[in-house]
Amino acid sequence: MQQLLSGQRILITQADAFMGPALCEVFAEQGATVIASTTDLTAPGAAAQIVREAGHIDALVANLALEAPSTPAVQVDEEEWQRVFEVLVDPLPRLLQAAAPDMIARRSGKFLVMGSASALRGMKRASTYSAARGAQLAWVQAVGVELAPQNMQINAIAQNFVDNPTYFPPEVQANPRFQERLAREVPLGRLVRAREDALFAAYLCSPAADCFVGQVFPVSGGWAAR
Repeated sequence: MQQLLSGQRILITQADAFMGPALCEVFAEQGATVIASTTDLTAPGAAAQIVREAGHIDALVANLALEAPSTPAVQVDEEEWQRVFEVLVDPLPRLLQAAAPDMIARRSGKFLVMGSASALRGMKRASTYSAARGAQLAWVQAVGVELAPQNMQINAIAQNFVDNPTYFPPEVQANPRFQERLAREVPLGRLVRAREDALFAAYLCSPAADCFVGQVFPVSGGWAAR
């Protein structure tokens, strides 16, 4: 699978976290011109600014992440709830509203959300995070079918147990208890490699994936299917 993204200009948000480093590396290998943004997108005007500064883009990858709270549901306060949605959910409509007009005008464009399988399967002490990740996926499904007639493809990867520095840093992976959990809960028996996930994302951003709209693709080594 070579040069899937030849000639494509692709904007990747939060490029220094979550799947950002792997996405930038693999997309460049696949021929894309990568615009790697590390701008904080919580300010209302930030999304429009990075899209404007990027110029022409063929695809936008909404790679959004923060450290997941582990607060018991009955103890979640307003500050935590608002902060998680501010980082993970609020940037999505702003990014779309900034990028979509040009894509609609030329009837070509892709918008991919790097989401989480925590929205697909219940997890203890993750109510805030799972709710925000679930909102991402519901949003993708709705806008995906809405904008499909304009030849925009909007999809999401819902991942868990994928090697990345935000949620599975080296110190976590080295913990014997984590390795026991991995063997117990993940049918694959290991983390999905960052490169494996990024190559799939590259495919979804490529012309080869023009038929997918409003879809959520679990990437979790089988964890989400159990």
